[in-house]
Amino acid sequence: MKKTLFLSLLMLSSALYVTAKVSKGEMKALTDLYESTNGKEWVRTWDFSTPVETWYGVKVEGDHIVEINLFRNNLKGTLPVSLDKLSHLKVLNLAFNGLTGELPESITRMEKLEVLKIEMNRFKGELPETLGNLSQLKELTAFNNFFTGSIPSSMGQLARLRVLNLSSNSLRGAIPEELGKLTNLVSLGLFENTLQGSIPRQFGQLVELKELILANNQLEGAIPSEFSQLASLEILQIQNNKFNSLKSLEGMNTKQFLVFDYDKEEAKLNFKEIDFKKTRVADTKFEDEDDPDHK
Repeated sequence: MKKTLFLSLLMLSSALYVTAKVSKGEMKALTDLYESTNGKEWVRTWDFSTPVETWYGVKVEGDHIVEINLFRNNLKGTLPVSLDKLSHLKVLNLAFNGLTGELPESITRMEKLEVLKIEMNRFKGELPETLGNLSQLKELTAFNNFFTGSIPSSMGQLARLRVLNLSSNSLRGAIPEELGKLTNLVSLGLFENTLQGSIPRQFGQLVELKELILANNQLEGAIPSEFSQLASLEILQIQNNKFNSLKSLEGMNTKQFLVFDYDKEEAKLNFKEIDFKKTRVADTKFEDEDDPDHK
């Protein structure tokens, strides 16, 4: 009996010891997040009397917080500046909530971040110019918010980035040519903003790109001839812009497309092999709608 009691106490103390190893800075960041986003009203809230590794959406590895996934959890309010205390965080998924205010620049100091999902909120203001500091970032989805200003040129430094979706905001200005440096990019969505100017010729370097959605902007000029280099492209949507020439698209292998949408009534292109039944209207707004565990 004494041996059993001793073992039970040992296991309990060990569990508390493991929990206690999470730094005070990381714990404060979690507490600030809870308090600033109305944690008591979350769908699945946190019990501060239990070990942090048992909290909903929180993953701990090696005594550090490495993931926070609070997708569709009724977060309302603003993000705390102290988030950068989560210096080991790899995944931050706050999509489909009611978050407001500006995206704190402190997030761009989370140098181990690989996935940042903040879509379907009510963020406003400009995207931090220092987003390029997130050198490990592989996925950034921020569609359906109220972001304004231009796309930071520093994002061209995100060499590991594979998914970038800034659709359905109020971003303006030219598309930075620096985005052409993102040679690992597989999906790029800039649908439904007020972007102007021409498509950068540097996009021809995005040889891994499978999805390019630029529809519903104010882009103009000619489609770059470098588009013929995009051999991996399967989805291309450029309709509802102000292009004066789509001639370069004739050089593409139209057999490769699953979806191809452009302003057909304004163009006389010699596409002999494309099946226009496969085209559809651009819509990247709700890609996580039916996937509550998406990260």
